[in-house]
Amino acid sequence: MSTIEATASPPAAEQRAPRPRPAARPTRRVRRGSVVPYAFVAPAFSLLLAFGVLPIAVAAAVSTTNMNISGLADHHNITFVGAANYLRLVRDPAFWHALTNTGLFAVVGVPSIIVSSLGIALLLHRSDGRFARALRAFYFMPAITAIVAVALVWGYLYNSQFGLFNYALSTVGLGPVQWLSDPIVAKGSVALVAIWRATGLNIVIFLAALQGIPKEYLEAAAIDGANERQRTWRITIPLLRFAISFVTITTVINWLQFFDEPYVLTDGGPAGATTSISLYIFQEGFRFNQFGFASAGSVVLFAIIAVITLVQLRMRRTDVD
Repeated sequence: MSTIEATASPPAAEQRAPRPRPAARPTRRVRRGSVVPYAFVAPAFSLLLAFGVLPIAVAAAVSTTNMNISGLADHHNITFVGAANYLRLVRDPAFWHALTNTGLFAVVGVPSIIVSSLGIALLLHRSDGRFARALRAFYFMPAITAIVAVALVWGYLYNSQFGLFNYALSTVGLGPVQWLSDPIVAKGSVALVAIWRATGLNIVIFLAALQGIPKEYLEAAAIDGANERQRTWRITIPLLRFAISFVTITTVINWLQFFDEPYVLTDGGPAGATTSISLYIFQEGFRFNQFGFASAGSVVLFAIIAVITLVQLRMRRTDVD
């Protein structure tokens, strides 16, 4: 009897189906790992918000008011004016004159810096001796020199009576040049100092990019019969596209924010010939105490820089695709 019942009854494994195991809960280590990257990014992101995004927001808010030095003492003196500062900015001939000067500086300075920096970097990259390393440090010195010292030295060089440049011209029978007093010559003089200062840092960037190019490419081209010029134009420069694009974008932004050299050398003169848009904003805000009007100018400058940078990035993306 027990034998028949044991045979008729199904096995225990068939009577009870296995229960699905519950999904494993994320461990504390996984949760902590997902937070760690944000913890590393948080300090830099906080600094970006504090010194990048917040000032732009404050400037945009102040640009809609008539804030001046009296408004700093008592906020009741601040009145909302809407877009009046922007309309006044558009109607101001000095603003357009400063914007034109900035465009001229950028058109001359950006190609000059890129070509000179790339050319010097290519020459320095050919040699790895002590003299070449000394030259690298020599070319980088202007980038780390204080602008006050730079202005003092170049001010003596440009001096119309005792300057070295006019002395050199007198030795060949040429008359003195008003380097910082003539409106046209002053533009070139100020731009020359800015180009001299900005070249060193870009040389270092190009040298770093050149060291990242595999030597196998150049050796293979040399075996195929390519000379030095062909290797430079067909291999080296195309592989420097990213570095050239980066230097171009940063150089354009720096020239649109052109301030140091015209401020310390000419203070925007003579007759506003070297006044850049950044110097114009500085004068309106801190000399004439028109903080609302100056903030409107800074917002317009930010918009110009943002649009030009986005266009450059778009062109770079199209080129990569």
